[in-house]
Amino acid sequence: MRLLTISAIAAFLIDQISKYVVIHMWQLWRVREIDVLPPVLNFRYGENRGINFGLGDGISVWVLIILAVVISLGVLIWAWRAKLRRIAMISAGLLIGGAIANVLDRLIYGYVLDFLNNSCCGFNNPFVYNVADVFIFAGAIGLIFFGDDTRKPAKAGGKKPK
Repeated sequence: MRLLTISAIAAFLIDQISKYVVIHMWQLWRVREIDVLPPVLNFRYGENRGINFGLGDGISVWVLIILAVVISLGVLIWAWRAKLRRIAMISAGLLIGGAIANVLDRLIYGYVLDFLNNSCCGFNNPFVYNVADVFIFAGAIGLIFFGDDTRKPAKAGGKKPK
């Protein structure tokens, strides 16, 4: 659980610090866009009021907060009960930390602050996301690939026939 806790705290802090620096200190909220390494990395101001990519726009902010908290608690309880590999515990922490960082945004602003945008090879990507979204996605993928319980499964049916 220590790895899960450390990775959750790290994901939460990295996301919140990155948002504070880019959106508030560099005033992305005012200038609306900063080209960092165009077109591969751009900062574009965004307010996500939905789930992801603007899907679910119009759903109550409290429904989204409750959903994120319930999923985070479910992952936490599952990780606590299961005997997971280290990489799976880190993945669970990234997912939880990212989700809670976005919950904090919704509590403070009523929406999630987004600022990352990537385009490439003639494709102009209109979507923005944040570091917490990266952690949520990476954590979910990590749990899919490495989230198996390492304890030996119990034998079904009791004694083995002779």
